[in-house]
Amino acid sequence: MILQGKRVALPSPPVVHKRFEAHARATPDAVAVFCAGQHITYGELDAKANRFAHFLSARLLAPRGQGAGARVGICLDYSIDMVVAVLGTLKAGAAYVPFDPSYPAARLRLLLGQVPGLALIVASPATAGLVGTATAEVLVLEGGSGQFEGFPVTAPDVTVTGDDLCYAVFTSGSTGTPKLTAVRHEGWFNLLNWLAVEYRLHRGSHNLVVSAFGFDLSQRSLLMPLFCGATQYLMASRNFDAAMAHRMLTRHTIRTVHCASSTLYLLVEWETARGGDALAGLDYVLFGGEPLQAERLTAWARREENRCTLLHQYGVAECTDVASSYDLAGYRSGEHDIAPVGRPVHNTAVHILDERMRGVGAGEWGEICISGTSVGAGYLDGTGPESARFTTAVVDGEPRRLYRTGDRGRVTEGGELVVAGRLDAQVKVRGMRIDPADVERALGRLAGVRQAAVVTGRDGSGDAELIAFIVPAGDDLAESDVRSRLLETLPRNMVPARFLNIARIPLSPHGKADRAALADTFRNQYADRGTTK
Repeated sequence: MILQGKRVALPSPPVVHKRFEAHARATPDAVAVFCAGQHITYGELDAKANRFAHFLSARLLAPRGQGAGARVGICLDYSIDMVVAVLGTLKAGAAYVPFDPSYPAARLRLLLGQVPGLALIVASPATAGLVGTATAEVLVLEGGSGQFEGFPVTAPDVTVTGDDLCYAVFTSGSTGTPKLTAVRHEGWFNLLNWLAVEYRLHRGSHNLVVSAFGFDLSQRSLLMPLFCGATQYLMASRNFDAAMAHRMLTRHTIRTVHCASSTLYLLVEWETARGGDALAGLDYVLFGGEPLQAERLTAWARREENRCTLLHQYGVAECTDVASSYDLAGYRSGEHDIAPVGRPVHNTAVHILDERMRGVGAGEWGEICISGTSVGAGYLDGTGPESARFTTAVVDGEPRRLYRTGDRGRVTEGGELVVAGRLDAQVKVRGMRIDPADVERALGRLAGVRQAAVVTGRDGSGDAELIAFIVPAGDDLAESDVRSRLLETLPRNMVPARFLNIARIPLSPHGKADRAALADTFRNQYADRGTTK
């Protein structure tokens, strides 16, 4: 089964910062970035980024023989300086690698050792200590000191093509060694161009960044408004702050937000509990990245005053973040067991293949594979079995380079993609294979359950068992009651062995449910208490 996105011709070269430069020429006095009460215009931002690019090329990259394709780490809090560093790195022909200052120090030390050929790291006085163990040179930006004043304000004479790398992000590090996956300019341009065309984004489509810098979706969130000529609003907070986000949504004419599903739940709950319509008045919230608990959004989304379009999106960092999108207004819980993630972006195809890489029929489950412009350049270290996920397969008699996501999906009769979870997330419990995401969806449909997350533990005999963490909508839920209601919809082998009430599901720095932290919580606090069946 193949879903083919619309084929659209891209300009030459398909380079994101060229679109920003065009806006800087056309509307130099328009506000490009706002952060902590300060702002910078398109003309000023372009000049600063050009100076930074000349500095990188002349002082740091060229002397080392590292021009186009050089890797520049950026460890900065959200700020105007961060945007200058990102654009300047791109203008110099290099690719940037986010080192998120919200990460624990041990995590950053691990990531620093995973970047082959790192040319230098850009930091601030507040973040330089976080990357002090790096072998690469650390460039500390001295805000307002004019350290780049001697360099030209015009764009450097650097040729950048669609095949060149623009950024690389770490992915799938929660279960092992992080992998650094690289994105090409053409793929990034294709994604932002699709968003602009499909949803008619324009110079008034101002955006608020709410996700951590190291997250793959933060890269399109950061550059999307500059691609359209709009204003980018940045929160002066290293970690997500729902109260600050709502203050900014209320005070400024922000029209779009990109975030993980769990972050959207927090924003919705904040607005629901305190009133107001800042979130409801947005044009779009573009979200995804984890299994959707639609029940947490339904009541808010159906409010009469809600004008916001919720776009439920699917993708992987290895394929430029977004592969498909679905307007959640079309979701009906009685018609869809799982909320769809829609149809592919431009110049991108989604394939549902069996274990022998053959297409399956409509409605049949298989592995989701992605081909087309969205497919990235691969893992920069180029080693390990994961690299084999980037492969070539013959589809309809034509060889295509594609990425095997490892996700399980199918295509509905209406031509919408549905994602059911990870193929490798299935665990064998009492001889049967179970996907914890299926159990989470069933729990989320129970009255009194605000949120649920299911992890795998071990019983006294060392056999696998499911542990359910539940955030109740009101008072704590009795384990016997939850179990009996769950048995009405799930076979006994899929019902968790334990149900634990908690105040909230912890989030990772990327804004997703942190199941690894929950598993640690169970091991540290509950494992020695015996079963509670």
